[in-house]
Amino acid sequence: MTNVGEWGGVSVGALYRELRAMEREGLVEAARTEKVGNRPERTVYAITAEGQLELTTLREQAIRPLGSGLDPLGVALLFAADGMDPEELRRNLRARREMLAIAVGQIAADREQLIAKGFLDLLAAAVMRRGIMTTEAEIRWHDELDAALAAAGEGATRGRIAGGPPLSLGEGAFDIAADIAAQGPAASAAAPGDGTAQDAGPDTEQDAGPDSAEPR
Repeated sequence: MTNVGEWGGVSVGALYRELRAMEREGLVEAARTEKVGNRPERTVYAITAEGQLELTTLREQAIRPLGSGLDPLGVALLFAADGMDPEELRRNLRARREMLAIAVGQIAADREQLIAKGFLDLLAAAVMRRGIMTTEAEIRWHDELDAALAAAGEGATRGRIAGGPPLSLGEGAFDIAADIAAQGPAASAAAPGDGTAQDAGPDTEQDAGPDSAEPR
């Protein structure tokens, strides 16, 4: 939870640059400097009233939309897997599935330890649980897809089962993929997406270097 690169998708260096940019824009202000032990002196920032308004806006933008984000795997399966060796595709997908399983196991273990130590409040624990459930759903999807590809045989990567009707899995995802492939590039641009909400990580005070921010 203290590694902003893992849950926030931003490096510590980039975080400091953004912090200074926010100070120039009046969203935060230097509150004091402090020194802990032999560590370098650091500046503690406080959020301003204007910063609170911006934070409220960003929070609402993160919570309300249900639009889909980037989905490289979906694009690859829909438009780049045609003609690919089915067994090679299954090997690649199984490798991805195993990496997801390792990652979700580690996150679940970390969550339990943090809860036991009293480091997570209700929302922080819920955010981690949401990530675990999302990854577990992805793993189940992998298992379902692998079984379907195994049953489909050689025609799997062409969207049909060995010359038969379109392969149907879940809510008709493969029927849609086959229809798009049959209609050509014009239909590709109008391919439907699967909307998922994006959620921001919990707000925690970071002590990772000379600069840090804390709420007023």
